[in-house]
Formats: sequence, C-alpha cells, structure tokens
Amino acid sequence: MSNQLKNETSPYLLQHADNPVDWYPWCSEAFEKARREDKPVFLSIGYSTCHWCHVMAHESFENKATADILNQYFISVKVDREERPDVDSVYMSVCQAFTGSGGWPMSIFMTWDKKPFFAGTYFPVQSKYGMPGFSDLLCAVANQWNSRREELLYSAGQIIAQLKQSRTARYAIDDEKLLEKAVKAFSRSYDNIYGGFGAAPKFPVPHNLLFLMLYAQLMGAPGILQMAEKTLIQMRKGGIFDQIGGGFSRYSTDRYFLAPHFEKMLYDNALLMIAYSAAYKISGNLLFLNTAEKTADYVLREMTSPYGGFYSAQDADSEGEEGKYYTFTLDEIMDILGQEKGKQFSETFDITAGGNFEGVNIPNLLESNELDSDFDEELKKLYNYRKKRRKLHLDDKILVSWNSMMIAALAVLYRVSGKEKYLQAAEDAQDFIEKNLCEDLCLFASWRDKRRSEKSFLDDYAFYTAALTELYHSTLDRAYLKKAEHFCMEAVNRFADEENGGFFLSDSDSTELFMNPKETYDGAVPSGNSVMTYNFVRLYQITGKEEYRENADKQIYNMSAQAQDYPTGYSMFLFAKLTYDNPPEQIRIVLKDNGELKNVKKRLPLLASVTVVPESREYPLVNDKTTFYVCKNHTCFAPSNTL
Repeated sequence: MSNQLKNETSPYLLQHADNPVDWYPWCSEAFEKARREDKPVFLSIGYSTCHWCHVMAHESFENKATADILNQYFISVKVDREERPDVDSVYMSVCQAFTGSGGWPMSIFMTWDKKPFFAGTYFPVQSKYGMPGFSDLLCAVANQWNSRREELLYSAGQIIAQLKQSRTARYAIDDEKLLEKAVKAFSRSYDNIYGGFGAAPKFPVPHNLLFLMLYAQLMGAPGILQMAEKTLIQMRKGGIFDQIGGGFSRYSTDRYFLAPHFEKMLYDNALLMIAYSAAYKISGNLLFLNTAEKTADYVLREMTSPYGGFYSAQDADSEGEEGKYYTFTLDEIMDILGQEKGKQFSETFDITAGGNFEGVNIPNLLESNELDSDFDEELKKLYNYRKKRRKLHLDDKILVSWNSMMIAALAVLYRVSGKEKYLQAAEDAQDFIEKNLCEDLCLFASWRDKRRSEKSFLDDYAFYTAALTELYHSTLDRAYLKKAEHFCMEAVNRFADEENGGFFLSDSDSTELFMNPKETYDGAVPSGNSVMTYNFVRLYQITGKEEYRENADKQIYNMSAQAQDYPTGYSMFLFAKLTYDNPPEQIRIVLKDNGELKNVKKRLPLLASVTVVPESREYPLVNDKTTFYVCKNHTCFAPSNTL
C-alpha cells in the first residue's frame, strides 16, 4: 500500500510513503479535500534523521488502528521541515505558543484554511510520560470538531491574533552596551569545569563561539577567549566528536560532551569548521586546525554527492538503536587492534569492560592528555571495521542554505590550511548550485533525484551571498564578488519588510500562510536576518558602496531592537555589529607575479577586506616586489613588501 507521498523526493516523506495513513504532501489538493469533506487537518512536521520522528512513526503512523482513526476523521499532511522552513517556522511558533516549547515531530491540528487550534510535539501511542495517547487525542479532537467547533475556531483566532501581535515593530534603545550585556550573560552561563554554556543538553552553537572570539580579540579580553577555546577543546575531546570517523553530532546529552545525540547535520559541521579554523588562526593551536580538517575530510568522504553538492544529514539510529553504529565493546577493540595496541588505545580513548555509555563505549579523549596522532593506523582499522555495520540512513537531499554554509567553511579552511582540496570542494559545490539550483540568477531551495523544489527563502539568498563572499576572499576572483552583490540585493528586493525593517522568510508575493515569519533569533543556525546584516557589513567594507552601508545601518538598528531582551540569542548579528564598529584592515595588493597569489592568500587575516589592484601611479610596486597597501581605523600605513 502507498499513499500520496509516493512521488515525492524528500527522504522524510518517502519514509512515510507506505504508511497505512493516507498522507498528503503540503498541497492545495489536501486542504480542498478537507474543506469538501468538512474535516480538520492533521499536520505532522519532521525530518528524516529525527529520532523521535522515527519513534512516533513506528508507534502510531505504522499502526493500522491509529491510521484508521486518522483516515476516518482527518486529512493528514506530512511536511519535511528542511524543504519547507516557512511552514515549519509558522507552526513552530504556534506549537511554542500552545505548549511553551517546540521540537520535532511537530503535531498540529488546524482548519482547512490553515488556522491552527491545537499543537504539540511527540505523542506516545498510549498515555505515558504525563502525555495523552495519540489515539485518545485524535478521538478527542474529532469529537470536539463535531460537537464544539466554535470553541476550536475561537482558539485558532486567539492564537493567530497573539502571534500577529508579537510581530509589531520594536524600537532600538540607544544602548552601546548591547555587546557587553551578551558577553556577561555568556560568562554567567559558562561551565568553567567542562566548557560549554548552560546545563545539559549542550548544543555547539558555533556562532556564539565566533562572537566571543572576535570580542576577545578586539577588546583585549583573554578570559573570554579562554571560554571559547576551552569549549572547542572539550567538544573535540568528547564523544560529540566522532573520534573514529570525524565530524560532530548534533548535541551532547550531558554536560561533559561525552554522550551525544548521534545524528550528524551538515550545518553543524560547517559552522564548527569555521569556528575551529578561526580559533587556529587566533591561537596557532594545531588541535583546532586538526579538528577542522578531520571534520572537512568526513564531509568530503561521506556527505558529498558525485555531483559536488553536500547531503543534509546522517541518522542517529541503526538497527533500531540510537548510537549503535558508533559504539564499541572492549572485546571488539581488542579483537580488531590486538592486545598491545588494543590496551593502549582503550586506555587513551576511555574504553572499558563496563562501558561509559549504557554498557558500551563511546570513544573519547576527555580523560586523556594525549591526542590521536599516535593512533592513525588504529583509527583507520576501526573505521573500516565500523563501515561493515549496517549503513546509517543518509538524508541525501541538497539544500542551498546548508550547502552555502559548507562552501563558506571550506573556503575559510582553505585560507588557514593552504590545502587546495578544500577550495576545490567549495568551488565544485558552488558550481553544482549554479547549474542545478539557480536559473536566471534566482535560487531554488532544494534538489534531490535530479528534481529541484519550486520555492526559495531568505536563508537561501543570505547564506549563498555569504558563501560567495568567502569564495571571493579565498580566490580574490571578482566574479564571485559580483555574484555575491547580485544575490544580496535580490534578497533585498524579494524579502525586505519595507514598513518595519528586516526581512521576511518568504517572498511576500508567494506566502500562503496566515503570516509570513520574520526570523531574527539565532538558533542552531544563524537567522537569515543575522546573516543579511553580516552580508551588508562585509560587502560595504569590501566595495565601499554606500547602498551597503545604508542597508547595514538600517538592519543593525532593526536587529538591535530585537536583541535587547536576550542578546545571547543574536550572536551572529552581534558578530556582524562588532565587525561594523571595528572595521578590519583594508588591504590592496599589487602583485609582482600572479603566481605569488597563493602564498599571499594564506597570510591574510580572515576578516580583512582584500582587493588585488593593478600596478599604477597610485599603487606602484615598492622595491620591484609584491606590495601591500594597508589601511585601518581611517589611517593608511606605508606600503610594505610583507604583511
């Protein structure tokens, strides 16, 4: 049996194509059917590597008795949150308003005109954990729809009014201490024993660390830098980092960074590569460079399509068990490595007979002063052994926004490592986007199975602009800069809120929901509004064009208003504001020989605004050698042959 999802390309939707639930994708046909049959809509939102989405699917959506209730009383719609961030954002706001929290799977009950009247996340098949059983809930909602519909519709009206009220314009306070407020808040929540911020679960949030590192550099605050560096070291040594195969899991379930939620997301690994590259550039600590490279090598090995684009995620579960793919027993280690090397490896990587995680072991270096450089051969053996286990589910759709983060990360890593393979991979992915997800200089959000989506969003344009800007800095090829400028201004034309400032998530002409979300808060991924702030700042500093300065001023004013109450939730915006208030060096390079460019690029500061200019009367070669013209803080220094 198959339902209406069988012709979709989303891995998440295809996971449910053989459910006994008569699922529809998000489409007008589903809502028209609900109107015609006078039924409420059950909307389920998730993604293909979500552990609790799997659990609810197995318990309820594969259960014929539950499916019969859904099919009799509801029209059921499935949405992949990664393909439709607009739908996800709007109904996540609804879920948070109803329950005080959110997450996936998200469960929304609404009218055929998309107005929600009840929301939640995971519901167990039978009542437990203090939650109603899903079948009981379905019957209760169906009964209320038929007997007390006016109350449900009133509830829908109230929640929509509340959400729209929260969107009214706020005004920025003239507060020069916004950055300081954020740093103090981070300092209060910092775990000075184990690194990271707050209690478990601990998420990496690399943009928080980037902000703190830049603040520490500019303000001369070594204690703040130490917070970021210790956090990066603990994550690298912990089980959140895959010591065997490289790459980071989504978050740590404990305060030690030992036991992760094992799914790996492309965006986490991209942003962490940038953070570790920046930490290496600041400190010279090879551990940071090693971590960025191991993460990149994992992505190139396991998350890269033959066409050059990057896949979205790897699942946490295998053989029905979370983390089984990644854990080892002591006996396995001894059998694979032999007694002598097995003993050394186990002592270093915390492998014991009793285990450090539910009776088995997550390899980690938390109790070790050693790193893994002495175990290269052993790690290869364990990696090859692990590959023979049941393969992890791979979400192989290619998203413009997440690919753009990885392009930017590889471009940055190339600049600090000098390794051409990282730049080549970044350029291959950009070429993939241009050929498959771009037409007439307009973007499309996702691609899979040689089919692309029909929509695009602010994040696609914002992150792609940032990726092109990083490619420009890594190549000094002005073609990338020209494209970055185009996509930045296309975002302004399509998504700007002319009345209240900032940017909507969806094109105002194409939104089909009761509100067009405007995301300003930075979650696991920086918001499109934060990244647009950064784009305006960087493009102004590179090009000197007034239109970017004007847009930067407006966006900083608008985002400052949003950030007043909770500045730690706006770290990418604060990073952009720091960069705007403290402009990096402007460097103009006159090359004696174009062949020198590669060596020059490796020595450039990560945030410098760099252009290559031809030799001229204004910019002559000094001593007949490559010459650098450097300006900072409205002051230009004498031309020099060295940086």
